[in-house]
Amino acid sequence: MLCAIAAAVAVVPPAADAACGGVAHGWPARVRGPGPPPLAIGDSVMLGAVGQLTGAGLEVNTRGCRPMSEGLEVIASRRRSHSLPDVVVLALGANSTVSSSQVRSALRMLGRHRVLGLVTMPEANGAPSSDHAVIRAAGRRWHARVKVLDWVRYSSGKGWTWDGMHLKPEGATAFARLLRRSLTWPTPGSTMTLEGGDAPVPRDGLRPVP
Repeated sequence: MLCAIAAAVAVVPPAADAACGGVAHGWPARVRGPGPPPLAIGDSVMLGAVGQLTGAGLEVNTRGCRPMSEGLEVIASRRRSHSLPDVVVLALGANSTVSSSQVRSALRMLGRHRVLGLVTMPEANGAPSSDHAVIRAAGRRWHARVKVLDWVRYSSGKGWTWDGMHLKPEGATAFARLLRRSLTWPTPGSTMTLEGGDAPVPRDGLRPVP
């Protein structure tokens, strides 16, 4: 049984909120593994797959028009409330660019004992994006801490979207199937808690946010 989707008020200017809608927040009906479920943060693409994602066992926080900067704010807010799970998946970039510095910021906030999932998101015109190169490079550089979910390659030629971006029902099922992989990712550290991951990171120079 899929969980109900609770609408929440996004922390965005009123004009943007009116044009893009509020936050859709979905909880899995049941936890499918040890610890809290992965948190999937997305934009209007993810809006078309909230039911499928919660059915797969993920927590969902998504909003139309959401840029990467707002996704980082969601992580920061969850960190302040000591409710960050072991795995956070960001499916963002369709409404803005994704930079290496933003990936580093996400890693700092998550700490070295959590895993960051990054989804390659299609552009409206289907053109290649610099975001994809940044995301794939991050997966190579921090292979234990960053996992790439390459939706662009996974969905190539499949006809799973209405407009090259937003999901048809079969696309939503496939999107959830891809993100469901996050349920089985090992975390870099033997002791996991909701508030873990605050130790320094000596190898790559990333230091957690106080």
